[in-house]
Amino acid sequence: MEEERKVLEQQQLELLVPLELYLQAGVHIGTHTCTKDMEKFVFRVRPDGLYILDIRKTDERLRIAAKFLSRYEPSKIMVVSTRQYGRVPVLKMAEFTGVKAVVGRFLPGTLTNPKLETYYEPDVIVLTDPKAGSQALEEALMVGIPVVAFVSTDNRLEGVDLAIPANNKGRKSLALLYWILTRQILRERGVIGPSDNLPVGPEAFESTP
Repeated sequence: MEEERKVLEQQQLELLVPLELYLQAGVHIGTHTCTKDMEKFVFRVRPDGLYILDIRKTDERLRIAAKFLSRYEPSKIMVVSTRQYGRVPVLKMAEFTGVKAVVGRFLPGTLTNPKLETYYEPDVIVLTDPKAGSQALEEALMVGIPVVAFVSTDNRLEGVDLAIPANNKGRKSLALLYWILTRQILRERGVIGPSDNLPVGPEAFESTP
């Protein structure tokens, strides 16, 4: 953690949030596995074999994702989390931006079967984890809509149009990531000023342990 801080501080990057916030939330922490797809996002490998993600690339992709998503009608953006720690962040994002939140089990046919009560036709989908949300990913590909996804070092990028490299499993990490993405979308839309914050902090986006 100290090494990442020193290198990034030396580069004097203007990040969306202070570097310390990213590090404290563990946004840079990957897994002990790294797919070929994710190698380009790795900052280094720790002696214990844990892959560490490049915060600069996470920050850059959050900016790009916010700009991209801000072009869509909020109700046509579906944000999915089958992971427990992603549920509150996704619901909070929906509360502030008006996106369609789907948490818990993703029912087969949600995007493909008009006969289902849960059927929905979004223009774009955001996945907390394309591995855990494989059903949603598969259906998004079937109907041909863009896929934005948070991806850790153990993810593959097949079917993902815009990847945001980050710890997509941790409670604090997901809270901060969705808080930043929510804030940036509102900034891009002009709902809040370019340097304004949300009325709540990232801790309000945290799931209970």
